[in-house]
Amino acid sequence: MNPDDLTRFAARAAEGPVCMLNLLKFCEGGAELYAQYARAVEPMLSARGGRAVYMGRGAELLLGSEDQRWDLVALIEYPQRAALLDMVQSPEYQAVSHLRTDALTRSVLFATDPMLPGGG
Repeated sequence: MNPDDLTRFAARAAEGPVCMLNLLKFCEGGAELYAQYARAVEPMLSARGGRAVYMGRGAELLLGSEDQRWDLVALIEYPQRAALLDMVQSPEYQAVSHLRTDALTRSVLFATDPMLPGGG
């Protein structure tokens, strides 16, 4: 976790929407663990007004180096940054967050701000 960016993210808690770019590289057996994590988190996400905008498996790497290959790309939208902060601090999320950690060898979680009118 990048503490400076996390502080900036939290300072903008009332702002939104925010779309989180997730780049995920699984360890052996990690895809199954991540699927368990995703099933457990979906109701928490939905309860806070969030939604999965897109999920896709990494395919051909047309530009970039081998260490930039990802197994899964996901875009998760939250109505406000506070919704994500609330979810990850909840006891329910804390109880399943180890599944995400155990599933991955590396990951990127990048907050993005919409550029199009209406948040698209």
